[in-house]
Formats: sequence, structure tokens, C-alpha cells
Amino acid sequence: MQTTGNTILITGGGSGIGRGLAEAFHRQGNQVIISGRRQAALDAVVAANPGMAAFTVDMTDKASIAGLAAQVIAAFPALNAVINNAGIMVDEDLTGAPGYLDIAEDTIATNLLGPIRLTAALLPHFLAQPKATIMTVSSGLAFVPKAGTPTYSATKAAIHSYSVSLRHQLRDTVVEVLEIAPPYVQTSLQGEQQANDPNAMPLADYIAETFELLANPPESGEILVQRVHPLRFAEQTGNGAKVFGFINPV
Repeated sequence: MQTTGNTILITGGGSGIGRGLAEAFHRQGNQVIISGRRQAALDAVVAANPGMAAFTVDMTDKASIAGLAAQVIAAFPALNAVINNAGIMVDEDLTGAPGYLDIAEDTIATNLLGPIRLTAALLPHFLAQPKATIMTVSSGLAFVPKAGTPTYSATKAAIHSYSVSLRHQLRDTVVEVLEIAPPYVQTSLQGEQQANDPNAMPLADYIAETFELLANPPESGEILVQRVHPLRFAEQTGNGAKVFGFINPV
């Protein structure tokens, strides 16, 4: 992927990995547009990075997503990249059924339907560009689930599968499909404990390594920092049960 000269929409760009990627692309001279639910968070990022733009969106609402796509294309007709990053991760107690269903349904709507809907809304525009890139953000947990967040892990596995199929179907077009699969990173995805956990990968380190990989993506289209390799390749190396037990101690 060319890492400069793009016009990029990044969902969930108000915090965490989304903000980190947005600021990295901004520093490289790209026109960056971020989106999210919280206006205050978006405003803070734009204020810290003059030249960025922001739009609010509800990634659980298909009308809101269609509206976002139309607004961004109208305001930035050179749009040629999207990073489907917005997501939520909430613990679920499956033994408390059906009490966790609201969480599960919100997670599926945000993490899975949201990227699918936004990709569908943007794809006709991307196919008309000289070159374009669709990036999906999955997770190391797509390959070895965290049992305490079963629906989150399941949506990330689904996003991985969707990305593989999307890449295959678009193989003869101008649209490149990349999948970013983060490890456990110091963000507030699950609160301040995660953001300050020394066992998590520092966000700045994750963004720096990811950006290096984006400049020369592998043929697989998967952007995998070294820290996520044990999860991504757990089954292939015969370590699936061991890695699962490490993530999910009894």
C-alpha cells in the first residue's frame, strides 16, 4: 500500500488503535477523516491534528452508515481508502442466558455488520478510483478466542473470513484488501486496566510496526506484528490448546 497521498476514512478514530493509525497517516501527508459516536473525542483528535476531518456515525445503524459514506464521498471525492476499525469488546457470561444477548447483538452489529455495510456503501466509489484500499481490523482473538468475550472473538473470526473472501473477489480490480490483526494492545478498549497493563503491547510500538508492514504488505494481505504471531499461527504450529489455555486460565 502507498502510505502517503491517500484520502482515508478511519472508523473508531477517536481513540486507541484508530486514533493511532489516523495520526500516523496524517503525519505522512494523507488526508485523514475519522468517524465515531462521540463528538467530543473526535473534536479532540482533530484539534490535535490540524487538517483532519471528522464525522459522527452510529455503526449499529445502517442508515447512519450509508449517510456517513455519502457525506464523506461528497466532501472528499478523492477518497480511496477505508480502515474498518470501530469495534466494541464486552465481557459476557454465557451461563446467564439470555441476559447477555443485548451485548452480543450490539457487538455483532458494530464489529461485523458495521464493516460489511460500510464496505458495501463505499465499494462502488472505490472501484472508480485509480487505486483503492479496504482495510479491516480483526484481532489475534480471531484465531484463538478469549472465552470471556465470546461474541467479540466470534465477530473478529468472521471479519477475518470476510476479508479473505473480499480479497479473492476483488483480486482483479483496483481495490486492495488488507487485514490488520492486532495482539493485546494498551488501549482503553476494555477500560483503563488494559490501557495500563504492562503485559499489553504499547500502542506507539504497535502503530510503528504496523505502519512499517503497511508500506510493503505480504502477499497474504495480513498485517501481523510479531507479537500476534503466536495467536495467528497457533493451530498451524500445533500450539492451539496451549495458547488457548494461556489466554483462558482455569
